[in-house]
Amino acid sequence: MSLSVFCVVLFAAALHAVWNSLLKGGGDKMLSAVLVTGGAALIGACAVPFLPLPHPASWPWLAVSVGLQTVYFTLLAHTYRLADMGRTYPLMRGTAPMLVAGAGGIWGQDTLSVTGWVGIGVLCSGVVSLALQRTAATAGERPGAGLALAFLNALVIAGYTLVDGTGVRLSGAPASYTLWLSLLTGVPMVGWALLARRQALWRYLRANPLLPVIGGGGTLVSYGLALWAMTLAPVAVVAALRETSIVFALLLAALLLKERTSFRRLTAGGLICAGAMLLRLA
Repeated sequence: MSLSVFCVVLFAAALHAVWNSLLKGGGDKMLSAVLVTGGAALIGACAVPFLPLPHPASWPWLAVSVGLQTVYFTLLAHTYRLADMGRTYPLMRGTAPMLVAGAGGIWGQDTLSVTGWVGIGVLCSGVVSLALQRTAATAGERPGAGLALAFLNALVIAGYTLVDGTGVRLSGAPASYTLWLSLLTGVPMVGWALLARRQALWRYLRANPLLPVIGGGGTLVSYGLALWAMTLAPVAVVAALRETSIVFALLLAALLLKERTSFRRLTAGGLICAGAMLLRLA
């Protein structure tokens, strides 16, 4: 992987951690997810008229990804409502790249070097070890249910990563593909909120006016950069390297959300960084 792609994916990882922290820190997790996806959809709606359409060969992949992304954001909101971000985020993000690497090998999407496989293994072991550490549940949390949803969401993440890895390469226009994906994903999310919780949505928007801008922009740019990187590097390597976001998430969870940290979490962060360096050499 070239240094430029490596740095871009690290930047995307940092953005991903930021908007996930905003979602976790919000009072109503589902409405936070709606505002994030709605903000990204609005940005997409403003930009797509000025870009070429993705190649028609990518449209079926785009449609499948929209469905998976909608499920992902819904599960993410419920997961953060039930359990600590410090445990569920690592499980979601650390399990998915291994699933992507395994499925991608069977699918024939990419061929990984030995260094690439070792790097993915080291990075994911550090991430998943965070999810296995026991922490005290706060009032209202249900850690067991939260971890179950996190693992289910890891399957969804692996699914849309593989789908988008193929779709963006067929699109011939990574930026356009990303913007259409954000636009089409936001429509069902915002539509549901307007039908089921309209008054609550407007109150929540007035209380959190920057969430659609920061969260929506963060998720759009973060995933857009990752998709661009997938056109230049193996999907499994990009997916794994993107999970260095957990290092940023640990810092944000400790500093902003006042969640516990420990020596074991810091050690796991070291493993993640070591895996990232191996991927740089892959």
